[in-house]
Amino acid sequence: MYLCDLIFRNMKYKRILLKLSGESLTGDDGYGVSYNHIVHYANEIKSAVDAGVQVAVVIGGGNIFRGVQGASAGFERRQGDQMGMLATVINALAVQGVLEEMGVKARVLSAVNIEGVCAKTSWRTAIESLEEGYVTFLAGGTGNPFFTTDTGAALRALEVKADLLIKGTRVDGVYTADPEKDPNAVKFTELTLAEAYQKNLRIMDMTAFALCQDNKMPIYVYDANTKGNLIKVLNGEPIGTLIY
Repeated sequence: MYLCDLIFRNMKYKRILLKLSGESLTGDDGYGVSYNHIVHYANEIKSAVDAGVQVAVVIGGGNIFRGVQGASAGFERRQGDQMGMLATVINALAVQGVLEEMGVKARVLSAVNIEGVCAKTSWRTAIESLEEGYVTFLAGGTGNPFFTTDTGAALRALEVKADLLIKGTRVDGVYTADPEKDPNAVKFTELTLAEAYQKNLRIMDMTAFALCQDNKMPIYVYDANTKGNLIKVLNGEPIGTLIY
C-alpha cells in the first residue's frame, strides 16, 4: 500500500467541496434537469452531511448553457459566460430544493448578485453557512467571464479552507486516456499534482489546476453516478484517483 493510501484512509474530513458538472443533472433528453438525477445527488450529499461532514457544492451549468459553446454559435463570449453563470444558479436552486425536501438544511450563495433569489457569495458568509450546518452551494462561477466552474470550484475550495476538493465524473478516476474511447487506458490510483501537470492529464482546466497546485489543495476524482460512492470516498475507500 502506498504511503498516500495510508494517509488518505486515515484522514478525517471536516469540510469538503464537491464539484459536479451541470450535465450530471441532465435528463434522458440531454437537456435541462432531471428530478431523479437530482434526487440521486441529493442523497449522496445527505450521506456526507449525516456523517458529520460540512459540504460546499459547486455545480456547472452546461446542461442549460455553456459560454464557450455559445460563443462558437455567435453569442458574445462575455455575455455567454454570464448566461452560463446564471445556469449554475438554476442548478444549485434545484438541488437545494430537493435537499430541503429531505430535511437537509441548504443555502445558495451566488457570485452574481441576484437579490431576492440568493445571497451574495463571500468567503466569510460561506464559512459561516457551513459551520451552521448548511449544505452551501457556491453558484455563479467566479462572477467573471472567461473562467470555468472548475476554476470556481478550486477558488471556493481554497476560500472555505476545504480539506479536499472532490470532483464527480462519469468515470471512476483519472486514466492515461479517455476510458470511454480507449479500452487500453490505464487508471491511476494516485498522482502528485506535479505528475498530473507534467502528464497533461485533463483533470480540470489549467487555471483551476494551477490554483490547486500552488496552494496544495488535494483533488479526488471519482464516479459520482454510482450510489454510495461519495461516502466511500469520505471513508477512505480507494475507488477513484487521489491527486495530492
